[in-house]
Amino acid sequence: MDVSLPVLVVDDSRTMTTIISKLVHEVGFTDIDQVNDGPSALDRLRAKKYGLVLSDWDMRPMNGTELIQQIRKDRMNSSALVIMITAKADADVSWLSGADGYLTKPFKARDLREKIEEVTSQRAESEIGLRPPAARAPP
Repeated sequence: MDVSLPVLVVDDSRTMTTIISKLVHEVGFTDIDQVNDGPSALDRLRAKKYGLVLSDWDMRPMNGTELIQQIRKDRMNSSALVIMITAKADADVSWLSGADGYLTKPFKARDLREKIEEVTSQRAESEIGLRPPAARAPP
């Protein structure tokens, strides 16, 4: 896990954005940006290349699925790992969004580290042809 990668945290709750960013820092990342909606996330993504995006599933005015669709179209950030953060009710279908993985709220730094390691490993395996892209299979 490369903790030097820039991370973008997206959640329409400022409290959740702060909490998630602190957890990301506990995992070891230091280049962490926060935004509170999808359009602001897209603005940041146009200005900077991110290695990891952690996005809430249920946001307004642009939800997590719509944000991921835009990320995957963006030449600079299309390869960024994306982990969707969901409520329990959403967890069973969040993988359909095109995310590399998902976490269910609430979670701890240990859970976040494990998920980042899992999606990083899946991405590496898919890139060398050991398995199909993680996208898009249920957890």
